[in-house]
Amino acid sequence: MNLEQINEILSFVVFSYNDIQLTVAKIIQVPLILIAMWFVVTHIGKLIKRTLLAKKISQDAVHLFTRIYFILSIAILVFTSLEVLNIPLTAFAFVSGAIAIGVGFGAQNIINNFISGWILMWERPIRIGDFLEVGSAKGVVETINTRSTRIRRNDGVHMLIPNSQLLENTVTNWTLIDGNARSSVSVGVAYGSDVVLVKKLIQQVLDEHDAILKTPKSAVLFDDFADSSLVFNAVFWVCAESETMLRTVRSDIRFSLYDIFEQHNVVIAFPQRDIHIDGEIAIKRT
Repeated sequence: MNLEQINEILSFVVFSYNDIQLTVAKIIQVPLILIAMWFVVTHIGKLIKRTLLAKKISQDAVHLFTRIYFILSIAILVFTSLEVLNIPLTAFAFVSGAIAIGVGFGAQNIINNFISGWILMWERPIRIGDFLEVGSAKGVVETINTRSTRIRRNDGVHMLIPNSQLLENTVTNWTLIDGNARSSVSVGVAYGSDVVLVKKLIQQVLDEHDAILKTPKSAVLFDDFADSSLVFNAVFWVCAESETMLRTVRSDIRFSLYDIFEQHNVVIAFPQRDIHIDGEIAIKRT
């Protein structure tokens, strides 16, 4: 096959619209341009992302910026391809109208989630790294996509939640303003215990734990006269990144309370019942 035959094949008209002719050469040229430009765009996008993260900019702001960058890049690539093919946008007027009608009727949920995703990234009521409580599930936000948000639950399982549900339903964001969370530990001691000493020991355990915040100050409350115990409630604040951390702190406090009560002979109460029998007990002998 000589050069003249190759030129003839490349100049073959595949499609024509008014005075516009789409040849084989243009069909081959456009994918090559798109691949080359997309390689450059993705490389620049990764470089921008690394630069922003190095400047300690929050992950959700970097995520929003990179999303906008890629969408603008895709739009530029599409217009560039049309320019190379010499195809005006008016050629797609009818097709775009038909697509718009189809999208309006058949893709309402997709559009709703898409718009909700951009609202979440722009207004930032939920950010990457936030600890959320959605229904009965609790987890950390890993990424906010245009259609759904990925959350990693405390048990390690990933959840994909449609963005519209995060806007339309009640969502508890534990770390929206800060990571401070209040928690408590209850303990019951036997009747007859020195309640002043018990309060002092519990407060000592709270003060010695490194994870418990000094402000707001922790407190020890004499909570109740229960059936078998005097109930005390230790209330404290922790800068917690997840519920697992809160559970760990509560566990540490219980271990410490058990040890310090044992050292000071404070008895941790357990259910007891006193039985009073009226009359005599008849013993039948055989």
